[in-house]
Amino acid sequence: MKKSYKELSKLKTFEERWMYLRLLGVVGEETFGVARYLNQDFYRSVTWKKIRDLIIIRDFGCDLGIEGREIYGKPTIHHINPLSLQDIETFSKAILDLDNLILCSYETHQSIHYGKDSPLPDILTERKPFDHIPWR
Repeated sequence: MKKSYKELSKLKTFEERWMYLRLLGVVGEETFGVARYLNQDFYRSVTWKKIRDLIIIRDFGCDLGIEGREIYGKPTIHHINPLSLQDIETFSKAILDLDNLILCSYETHQSIHYGKDSPLPDILTERKPFDHIPWR
């Protein structure tokens, strides 16, 4: 089943989007092996950096594009349909297809690839003075 940003954007919650994207990979599983340098060269290119900026803007700087889940660390762009070595070698249009890209935090990206049954825990609510009564 080919997935898309268009379909993903119809899902309203972080959890629904995570379920749609999760890949159930295995930590340490080889992806590009000895050819990993090919995709790393691409991710340093000016072309990729322009697309990356477009995705960050489109998704409001928020994890999986969910408002209220702003990313404060380094953002990651996730290919909704994982790339193959052939995609990189032939410079497939899937590499830069905006409908195949979503913004996420590093933690969410790891969870999409290697998480099992549930997404990351909800963002903690910021504590404020006098927001609790310790003796209750």
